Parts: sequence; structure tokens; C-alpha cells
Amino acid sequence: MEKETQTYFFPDDGRIPNHPDFPLVVYQNALKDTGLAERIVIRHGWSNSWSGSVFPYHHYHSNTHEVLIALRGEAVIQFGGEKGAAIPFKSGDAVVIPAGVGHKKLSSSPDFTVLGAYPGGIQYDMKTGKPNEREEAVKQIKQAALPANDPITGKREPLLEIWVK
Repeated sequence: MEKETQTYFFPDDGRIPNHPDFPLVVYQNALKDTGLAERIVIRHGWSNSWSGSVFPYHHYHSNTHEVLIALRGEAVIQFGGEKGAAIPFKSGDAVVIPAGVGHKKLSSSPDFTVLGAYPGGIQYDMKTGKPNEREEAVKQIKQAALPANDPITGKREPLLEIWVK
């Protein structure tokens, strides 16, 4: 089954570095049964999972990519920093966020809940765009390992087909 995806590429905005090569990948209606989300991503090699909401301030992870799956409710999440894109995100949708790409919750329904996970269960770092974290973060972003599999399909595609062009 072909997953419908959209990609968004965000340039470095001076505060949020974003990823120099990889776009954000949004999967609409990725999962019909969000109750299986954690099991699916773990089976596909993405772990160290958590569930909750998305912080209401711009932040990013410089050392790993991240998948977010909306388990319940809906939200609007801004990706790519202040000049990025505000993307509606609803139950069943997923997004793979490349290392360095900023994200921030702008609004949500009261029941909005996401599952987050990382390729290989990497322990993620937390960056907020402060000048003193930038130099090290930019190095780390370039070194973040490619995941072995797409967290939703468990195959190379669509994620690695998009990222390795």
C-alpha cells in the first residue's frame, strides 16, 4: 500500500539549523489503528518511545531523527523554525523529523497525544536554538545516522528513497 507523503525542506534560519539535506516527511493517514503505533515503530527499529504532547516552543534534536505519530486528537505544529510551515496533524498521521529540524506545537485539541520514537532507540538531545549550542549542533546534525528502515512501512521506502536521492 502506497503511503501518501508530503515533503518540506527548511533552510537554516540562523537560529534553528534544520537539516542541510533531508526534508521533513509527513504521512497523512499513516495508521488506521493508532493503538498499534508503538508496536509498529519498535518492530521497524525505532524505539526509546514516549507519548504525550509536543512542546509549545521551538526545539530540535541534533543527534537523531524522530518520528511522531498522532495517537489522538489534532494539532497544528510548526516545523522549521519561525519561518517554517504550520502543518495540521491529526490522529493517524505521522511525521519523520530529520535531525536539526525545529518543531513547536501552535495549537491542539485537549486530547491531542503523540507517540515519539527514534531510530535505533537513540537517546535524543534537546536544543532550543541558543547561540552557544549551535556550532556543536550543526556538526551533530551532519553525523546523525540514517535509519535502517522507514518507521511506518518497515522498508526503505518511502523515507530512505526520499532522503537518499
